[in-house]
Amino acid sequence: MALKLELAPHPQTQVQSSYKRWKEGQGRGAGTLVSAVIPISISSTSTSTSTCTCTININKNFDNRTRTRHLLDSSISNSIANSSYSVNTRTRTRKMVKAVSLGDPLLAEDQDEAVVVPSDHLSQQALVPSLRDYLEMYKASIQDPGRFWSEIASQFHWERKWDPDHVFSHNLDVTKSQVHIQWFKGGITNISYNCLDRIVESGGGDKIALFWEANDPGSDASLTYKQLLSRVCQLSNYLKDIGVKKGDAVVVYLPMLMELPITMLACARIGAVHSVVFAGFSAESLAQRIIDCKPKLVITCNAVKRGSKIIHLKDIVDAALLLSAQTNVSVDRCLVFENEAAMKREPTKWQEGRDIWWQDVIPEYPTHCEVEWVDAEDPLFLLYTSGSTGKPKGVLHTTGGYMVYTAITFKYAFDYKPTDIYWCTADCGWITGHSYVTYGPLLNGASVVVFEGSPNYPDSGRCWDIVDKYKVTIFYTAPTLVRSLMRDGDEYVTRYSRKSLRILGSVGEPINPSAWRWFYNVVGDSRCPISDTWWQTETGGFMITPLPGAWPQKPGSATFPFFGVQPVIVDEKGVEIEGECSGYLCVKSSWPGAFRTLYGDHERYETTYFKPFPGYYFTGDGCRRDKDGYYWLTGRVDDVINVSGHRIGTAEVESALVSHPQCAEAAVVGVEHEVKGQAIYAFVTLVEGVPYTEDLRKSLILTVRKQIGAFAAPDKIHWAPGLPKTRSGKIMRRILRKIASRQLNELGDTSTLAEPNIVDQLIALADC
Repeated sequence: MALKLELAPHPQTQVQSSYKRWKEGQGRGAGTLVSAVIPISISSTSTSTSTCTCTININKNFDNRTRTRHLLDSSISNSIANSSYSVNTRTRTRKMVKAVSLGDPLLAEDQDEAVVVPSDHLSQQALVPSLRDYLEMYKASIQDPGRFWSEIASQFHWERKWDPDHVFSHNLDVTKSQVHIQWFKGGITNISYNCLDRIVESGGGDKIALFWEANDPGSDASLTYKQLLSRVCQLSNYLKDIGVKKGDAVVVYLPMLMELPITMLACARIGAVHSVVFAGFSAESLAQRIIDCKPKLVITCNAVKRGSKIIHLKDIVDAALLLSAQTNVSVDRCLVFENEAAMKREPTKWQEGRDIWWQDVIPEYPTHCEVEWVDAEDPLFLLYTSGSTGKPKGVLHTTGGYMVYTAITFKYAFDYKPTDIYWCTADCGWITGHSYVTYGPLLNGASVVVFEGSPNYPDSGRCWDIVDKYKVTIFYTAPTLVRSLMRDGDEYVTRYSRKSLRILGSVGEPINPSAWRWFYNVVGDSRCPISDTWWQTETGGFMITPLPGAWPQKPGSATFPFFGVQPVIVDEKGVEIEGECSGYLCVKSSWPGAFRTLYGDHERYETTYFKPFPGYYFTGDGCRRDKDGYYWLTGRVDDVINVSGHRIGTAEVESALVSHPQCAEAAVVGVEHEVKGQAIYAFVTLVEGVPYTEDLRKSLILTVRKQIGAFAAPDKIHWAPGLPKTRSGKIMRRILRKIASRQLNELGDTSTLAEPNIVDQLIALADC
């Protein structure tokens, strides 16, 4: 028996959905066929409208032991709005696609043609339980963004509301006038108040805000929201006492101690602008940031343990302050936290009159501090992003829009519940630590795990030990860490329960399907959806992301846009491409979390992000949209290799390489080629114990040829015992490019690498 759901074409400015979840077939017996036809029309202007139809046929076995479903047909085709067509005659059947129900494993042979369908239980409990609910919210966010975001913003505390008739203003077209973005201008609020006081005043003061896990197992601490508020107020009072005021910059060079989010919140409380620098950057890199923002003080600690190594952070700060002083940028105060587990205070180098111990002064200050109310468009923080050369870019985020956007993206992308224990492995020195360790979770009143150490110390089971210890329910990490742990073997995962986990998340780069499958099958026991998020430092929060429970997931795809986000794929001339395509990923219109400028260099802001395609924010990423409308990030445009006229995404080649059973990880770069323009150069890390052989090299190349084509076959396989990564897990591709090009005297700063000796090992293997 078959249930057919159909809708005719619909008016231009509406979104309608006849989508009903496959459970409507329940009770009709095993093998019931449910077909849902979904016409969608979204219009943000009177001149740009498109209609999509989606037919999904699901053959479901209702045996609860297997719950295996086959997605027989899933086809989305774009057509002109108001055109007349028959859904049944336009629907094309393509090869069978395996639909695995959440709860069932995703097999190796399924990885390329499989989707993971939400379970009944997940959808029924989810904040966005269906595609229909998503479409209704998305429609509202595009058609009337002012009203949509005002309703969400009203959930937070504002001393004064914004003008309801002027919720936002923007211009993204450099050919018309200066680029600007503003949200909730005139609204007066404070993000620290909303993270802490609002939670305490609503009765959440005794809930744990931060669980802190030290580098060494067995050492930990925690703070309730009430205790966290007191600590923040003490530091805020100190900052005010030494003359830090609204608009002043404070550079923060701290590891993942609780004092790091405390410092961020304390700065925000008094309207100071924090600039957190990852505590792994060199003295030269730190000095560059100090010189650019001219802070009133630097906050650091004497040392930190990362794994078995001790890093003397205070020495790095001393060197950076000496370098900045040589350019006439002097800092008169350095507040130093004594991290006793790494180093006692006695051997710490000291400059009297400038340096002061945190523990000697902060506890003496009152635990109440008045809030500095700020405009929604007042600066909140600076976060510097560095390229391979040139001056670091100081990305500036403001208060109101960022607050609203990080809070709501955290809530929906992770399907957050008040009982959740959340852990993001990122460092607060990066945007992920700002948005999804500190502000996003705390604005939702969440309990957050903060981890000081390394995920493979004392062994590769440390993550899962922490998950079991704190009963973590939401685990958010980087694909690089997933691949690293995958390489170390399943036994480090399976020795722990992990039964508390219900949502997994991925951030930082496209996750290849084989790593996605391992994350899903092994870490999540095939029962946890994966929020594979795409976003950037500049966007402030998630832009394209799955919503758990709302729609099927495809391994490696970021799926669909978040509310209010209008992604477009354009060609080299800036013309939007419809339907199944590949090109440059841009965003039209603004969103609340967008950065407002590059500090002190608005011209660079316009040139980098808005001049390439006037009228759009240019992400710098390549993207593919498949025939079902799913978005697949293919890597940075500068990570696209042009081989004999073929534009090949490095992520695509890397994904093919790591699908080989003996390849643990791969990183691909382009090098100059006198005939082809560019050649593909692949650094390959093998599974532990697998020897380097010429036959294996050929097998790897053959794998790429089979999966992508002969034009994408690597010209060089460079054996790599490891890849140069920062301590946060980011692969330093600029170093790989220099090694591949034999420009060894231009390697640049390698001080941020987790294992600097990897560079020498790679150089030694260059001709092997």
